[in-house]
Amino acid sequence: METSAGFVLTGGRSSRMGRDKALLPIEGSVLVERTAQRVRAAAGCVTLIGAPERYAHLGLPVAADLIEDCGPIGGLYTALKIGRADWNLLVACDMPGLTAEFLRELLDAARQSGSACLVPQTDSGLHPLCAVYHRRAEGAVASAIEHKRFKMHDLIKVLEAESLPVAETTQLQNVNTPVEWGLR
Repeated sequence: METSAGFVLTGGRSSRMGRDKALLPIEGSVLVERTAQRVRAAAGCVTLIGAPERYAHLGLPVAADLIEDCGPIGGLYTALKIGRADWNLLVACDMPGLTAEFLRELLDAARQSGSACLVPQTDSGLHPLCAVYHRRAEGAVASAIEHKRFKMHDLIKVLEAESLPVAETTQLQNVNTPVEWGLR
């Protein structure tokens, strides 16, 4: 069994951006490829969670949500169901500042904590879309979906997630609008 695996959430409607955030051009690539490269460097492998018809052309493994219309928690559920690893690094595609080094530190801290979930924490709060989830969290994720509790912050409370203080917040800043994309 693999000890860690990486997953990049490509879903979302990107309504505030006006176009698919995952496919935004960045440094000769697109945002989701860049994120996937960094996740793979940290976790050893990477799978995109999203619509295969939209992302298969990138040449990366892509898995469709097993349960649709649940938001990010549906992507986490899919990752835990299809993955074989104990430690699962889950990252949203829209954080251009992430580095492989930071993601490796996050995975190492999760293994050391032994918690079902380790979430980075900055002054702006917890970041459950750049976190490590142990496979034993699958039951709680399935229960949350069954009861239509789709908020990731509610899930991490149920999981009694441990937090990892992060001083450098630029790594975890996501882009949701054309203005934010232009400011990075």
